[in-house]
Amino acid sequence: MDQWYTLADLPTLVTQLLHHYPPPHIYALEGELGTGKTTLVTHLCRQLGVREPISSPTYSIVNEYTGREGTIYHLDCYRLKDVEEAIDAGLEELLGGAPIAIGGAVFIEWPAVIEPLLPPGVVFLRLYHDPAGEGRRRIHVTTG
Repeated sequence: MDQWYTLADLPTLVTQLLHHYPPPHIYALEGELGTGKTTLVTHLCRQLGVREPISSPTYSIVNEYTGREGTIYHLDCYRLKDVEEAIDAGLEELLGGAPIAIGGAVFIEWPAVIEPLLPPGVVFLRLYHDPAGEGRRRIHVTTG
């Protein structure tokens, strides 16, 4: 999947993503600052039934939400220095399968530092700014 979208297109885009890559999954979001990673996670969580407030886990590293089908974890690895710090924070256990085995989802912003911990089958969502500056973004989706 590779397409351009605007903020107004997000509900449709999220419906398409969840249709093609439904939970349980780990979704890794990559992109420069301001490409809309947290905004996309917010829309994904809403469509998965999260009713509570959704915020970036930049300082807490992990936020946990309750969705219709299971627990949803939202990770932000931007502040992690290395994979050892991720292991010390318990991310290895979190990515070990339990949340996805029970119908939940894991959304990871800035996943590069924990890539050695990612299991096979991760859905990579790469976000890009519109070089023309027209407020659009591009999403490129692959699985690993």
